[in-house]
Amino acid sequence: MKIIGLTGSIGMGKSTTAQMFADLGCPVFDADEAVHQLYAKGGRAVPLIQAVFPDAISNGAVNRKRLGDHMREDPLNLKVLESFIHPWVGELRAAFLVKAKSEKVKAVIFDVPLLFETGGDKHVDASVVVTAPANVQRERVMSRPGMTEDLFNLILSKQMPDAEKRKRADYIIETDKGLDAARVQAGNILEQILHT
Repeated sequence: MKIIGLTGSIGMGKSTTAQMFADLGCPVFDADEAVHQLYAKGGRAVPLIQAVFPDAISNGAVNRKRLGDHMREDPLNLKVLESFIHPWVGELRAAFLVKAKSEKVKAVIFDVPLLFETGGDKHVDASVVVTAPANVQRERVMSRPGMTEDLFNLILSKQMPDAEKRKRADYIIETDKGLDAARVQAGNILEQILHT
């Protein structure tokens, strides 16, 4: 079974591309979705976060905006949070892999926004970077509800530059040519990975 790491900066079309791979028969492990599960009502992270940042809990779930405020106030808070969130996400990922192996799938996708930043690329058989020109990226992101220029710049500052990601990638999918073109690229890349 091949493990494919899928990454790309905000607004590049990574989630849409992950769905394309899912449509091609590759189960997708979404790291962001795993964190959402941990933060949801009844989630494993809720009691721990409540103990440290009680105001970051609303209706039994983590309020990501309030938690984010704490992370920005003191960068050490982020290190502490990651010290338990990352291993828990790792456990969810391991369970996902066991299930995928039992179902005898040929390839799985790890959808990880910070694949290179966290060294996750060392644990995959191939890395795929989803990209688009900066003006297309900006247009997509700025059209999102609640997005501001400052927030966009803050998110970008935490991500490796797109040019660096492309340099490190085994494969690249360009998403500014339309969905059909991206679908063809995803299919071709999957074929190549399965036959290497």
